[in-house]
Amino acid sequence: MMDNVSSMFFLSGLSETRNYRFIIFFLTLLCYCTILVINSILIVTIIIDKTLHEPMYILLCIFCMNGLYGSSGFYPKFLWDLLSPVHVISYSGCLIQALVMYSFACSDLSILAVMAYDRYLAICRPLEYHSLMSKQRLVKLVCFSVITPFCIMSTNIFLTSRLKLCGRHIARLFCVNWIIVLLACYPADTTLNNIVGYITIIFYVLHGAFIVWSYMYLIKTCVNSAENRAKFMQTCVPHLASLLTFLVTVLLDIMYIRYGSRDLPQTVQNFIAIEFLIIPQIMNPLIYGLKLKKIQHRILRFLNIKIS
Repeated sequence: MMDNVSSMFFLSGLSETRNYRFIIFFLTLLCYCTILVINSILIVTIIIDKTLHEPMYILLCIFCMNGLYGSSGFYPKFLWDLLSPVHVISYSGCLIQALVMYSFACSDLSILAVMAYDRYLAICRPLEYHSLMSKQRLVKLVCFSVITPFCIMSTNIFLTSRLKLCGRHIARLFCVNWIIVLLACYPADTTLNNIVGYITIIFYVLHGAFIVWSYMYLIKTCVNSAENRAKFMQTCVPHLASLLTFLVTVLLDIMYIRYGSRDLPQTVQNFIAIEFLIIPQIMNPLIYGLKLKKIQHRILRFLNIKIS
């Protein structure tokens, strides 16, 4: 048994990549800079252009901000580890990293659910859209999407912090709440963690079910209307692409953490672990920037002004 507060965790996910760490460092730095630049361009474009101050674009702005929040929980520490001979993190730092990473992931799903609701109202109930998606309701939905995941994951992390741990090695590139729980000296003490963990999973599976239902209803509604089909292709296809990218990457990570084989090569384990931090953060701004014409035109105009 060890003293949690003063202890350090050893992150062993980089153990097989020592010979390539400088190449990985520059590739990771390039990836992080790309994420910062493309998300920031989208955020700044939406903030400074008043014609984009509509619910769909405001939600997109929050979506990109959340991506930057999640990236900040991983990339700076990972880049430091690539240049350091010893890969360690303090107990409190580990809990904070786990909180940031998974509150970001849960918030992403909540924002996607609100986006689906917004598109449902815009296409299926256009005459009531502005009354149902008022500024006050939009603020409430955004707060729900950001604050609720943070509170839920804070509860999970708090339950983990009360456990006495008998291990210090985490075979990952970053701290994962469930892996910290598995280090508990007494498995019986983790019962509450399991219960709250499964409740959290069910809660966000319901988010996913709501999103699927929304788009099934939208597809059914749009089939018989050329105008609605055009709206769907223009504004809903980017949402669906973001949703599929997010769900596939996160579900792979969750399934591997809970039920995956430890016989997989460390490189494969690392890819499964970080794909939800790389693929969605790069793909989402590109998908929205290329597909939403209004965003595309504003970004090009913004870049031309800056260049000139």
